Amino acid sequence: MMSDRPEQTTGASDVNWLRDAEALDAVLAALPEGVALGLDTEFERVSTYYPKPGLVQMSTPDDAWLVEPAAAEGSRLFKPVLEDPFRIKLLYAMGEDLELLRVWLGIEMQGMLDLQIGAALAGWGYQVGYAKQVESVLGVSLDKGETRSDWLRRPLSAAQERYALDDVRYLEVLFVKVREVLESRGLFGALQDESRRMADDLLAQSEPEVYYLRLRGGWRLNPQQQGVLRALSLWRERQCRERDRPRNRVVSDKALLAIADSMPKTTGQLKGLEDVTPVVIRKFGDTLVDLVREGGGETLTREQRIPTPLSRLEQDSYRALRTLMQQVAEQQQVPVELLAPRKRLEEWLRLKRQSPTVPDAIFEGWRGQLTEAYRPELRAIFEHE
Repeated sequence: MMSDRPEQTTGASDVNWLRDAEALDAVLAALPEGVALGLDTEFERVSTYYPKPGLVQMSTPDDAWLVEPAAAEGSRLFKPVLEDPFRIKLLYAMGEDLELLRVWLGIEMQGMLDLQIGAALAGWGYQVGYAKQVESVLGVSLDKGETRSDWLRRPLSAAQERYALDDVRYLEVLFVKVREVLESRGLFGALQDESRRMADDLLAQSEPEVYYLRLRGGWRLNPQQQGVLRALSLWRERQCRERDRPRNRVVSDKALLAIADSMPKTTGQLKGLEDVTPVVIRKFGDTLVDLVREGGGETLTREQRIPTPLSRLEQDSYRALRTLMQQVAEQQQVPVELLAPRKRLEEWLRLKRQSPTVPDAIFEGWRGQLTEAYRPELRAIFEHE
């Protein structure tokens, strides 16, 4: 087990490289039962849709390794270990790591704990960066000069190796401190729940069929136009994945919204739309017109439509709910951004449109534990017309 005061960053001579699948499998096979595995990744994504893996970092309480992407790709054990719900995986701000591992190796990680969430629940600040958290909690200053390095090049510099190892070297001792605080406050389950929720939300958002819901201003379109927008968005998602190109390098969001709004019947009408470039019309004009015709034939149901902003009355309810949740958060010493994120509050209030009752989610899991004493106030907000 690492000491409470870890030693400062070590030099490049201490680097353990796992350059082939056999070496990686040997390390994974030797992991003792019950030992957590620290994990991080480095990647590049500048002009592509998919992130390109540059490096995998792993750690245990006693060691740390740099793993070549080819080794992870050829490993028998890497995917099973990461998908094992009984092996704890420690990450920090894990969203991009989960995305990379999913699209690169098809890994749907289980048993992961995001220590950025854990640190926030412990009262150490919301969305604090890894280096700042390590310095604040462990008293170790990390060099972050290689943050924007080229992780695809080889060989990596000694500075890159040190930086990469530092990103996993302190995860275990940070976890020990986080767990101690959360268990003393009965909130360790909250870390598990929120880490799982984050992973589930990221997976749901990655589905190409629902990307249209994220297009800013799309709620202004009528149900038929939203059907067109959904068809256009799904087509673009598939094009991006097939071509490995960013969305705006195929067709911009503004162009999709403009096409859905005007519903052109010919490529000539497309030319009159300010946000639709000549290059887009030349490459995809006929296809876009076909998509307008096909998508326009399907009017979205209420459940499929893009949620509208809160009404004035709902905004009043939002402010009352936010104020109450802020009181709960301050009393329980947890960030209100975790207890009741704005997006979650708005979703709860939209449910009131169908049923003026308190959503079950408020009283489930760790949130229910913290809001139990406020049931009367919550009912007053949700049942008030």
